[in-house]
Amino acid sequence: MKIPVRYPRWAAFALLLGILAPALAACGETAANPGVTQPTAVISAPATPPSGGVVDPTAPPPTPPPTGVARPTSPPPTEEPLDLTFPMTLPRVQHGIVTHLYYTDRERVLTLTDIAGYTWIRQQIQWKDIEGPEPGDYKWGELDNIVNDVAARNIKLLISIVKSPSFYNPTNGLPQDPVTMGNFVEALVRRYGTKIAAIEIWNEQNLAVENGGRVTVEDAGHYVEILVESYKRIKAVEPRIFVLAGAPSSSGVNDPALAVSDENYYRAMYEYKDGLIKDYFDAQAVHPGGAANPPDTLWPEKPSYIEGCNPAPDRCWNDHPTHYFRHVENVRRFMVEEGVGDHQIWITEFGWATPNNTPGYEFGNYVSLEQQRDYIISAMRRIDEVYRTPEGKPWVGVTFLWNMNFAVLWGAQGNPDHEQAAFGILNPDWSPRPSFLAIQSYLAEQRQRQGG
Repeated sequence: MKIPVRYPRWAAFALLLGILAPALAACGETAANPGVTQPTAVISAPATPPSGGVVDPTAPPPTPPPTGVARPTSPPPTEEPLDLTFPMTLPRVQHGIVTHLYYTDRERVLTLTDIAGYTWIRQQIQWKDIEGPEPGDYKWGELDNIVNDVAARNIKLLISIVKSPSFYNPTNGLPQDPVTMGNFVEALVRRYGTKIAAIEIWNEQNLAVENGGRVTVEDAGHYVEILVESYKRIKAVEPRIFVLAGAPSSSGVNDPALAVSDENYYRAMYEYKDGLIKDYFDAQAVHPGGAANPPDTLWPEKPSYIEGCNPAPDRCWNDHPTHYFRHVENVRRFMVEEGVGDHQIWITEFGWATPNNTPGYEFGNYVSLEQQRDYIISAMRRIDEVYRTPEGKPWVGVTFLWNMNFAVLWGAQGNPDHEQAAFGILNPDWSPRPSFLAIQSYLAEQRQRQGG
């Protein structure tokens, strides 16, 4: 059943909630962030269930739950033909959302994506769960269903790759040999082709937790070697796929056990081997922070004042640019200064948490549901209208809001107040938060303006 956008918004949700039966299965593992002073807005996937055990959301359960619902098919979005000129860019900003599609009621998640008006989905995959127990032994499993179901909706798919197999890195960080990742991404593209529209090479690689437990600025050069190998292998098979340099976490911390600051990491990437990276990525993925700060503020020139902030232990997350959404403007400046300003930025995670129970994310306690709504829409409007070159071209290609359905997953685990749930635009019972409804209206208006 296709629920057309012309339905009143609450009527659409009433139909969705009443007709599409939820088929939630085990959701699981989050890589715990070991106390980074400026917490990233995202951890890869839901974590600890009430029993205290850890479940891996990408691991197949004994019997995947069926949805039993016919798939609606969305019309393809109206857009210009893809320009393959290097670096590949988009003539106008497009909007997407981060979802979790493994072993959940995927039909419902995709229908909600249609209702909201998003044309892109970002799904993270754990490489270690696909290749093994021996090198070159690929078991694609549920990813086949995810890719095919997203393609059937004419939604474009960005795949973010994390966690190498232990035989390539004992701590599941970046692979020691770049060729091993090249082999994996080539196999991925040969299997799915342009059903995958973009591939993001790693996630927040400036964090120790995403890099096997330790990270230094010198690791940026090793990352560039991995990116170069991956780019060559992907483009040799399918040049129409966007290849993204992975997004460093928005952090000012420099501690090998925790993180390298994003500015230091970006500049080290761009300067490695006299700018080798410049010819081997289409767009730079960025994860701007937000904390409790409105999206039009930025430290130090326009700092945020947070009403009633009495945080634990001693701050309001408003005293450094990496806590602000507009830090993406600083990243753009780094890129221009380092000679890669011809590449667009893709914001592959952004958002605002609301009240939650997770240490390190107390900033969400100063953001109401209504403020979350207003901040998201203001950020989208800023991206669409302000983030442009002097010639009027957008320097942001695609944005991905964090997130659609993690509150549902955490609610099923008995912890609906987890920070990942707090960033979501759905409630644990699948009902819409104010943010969802505002996004639906904004994107509908945008389509009317663009004539598509």
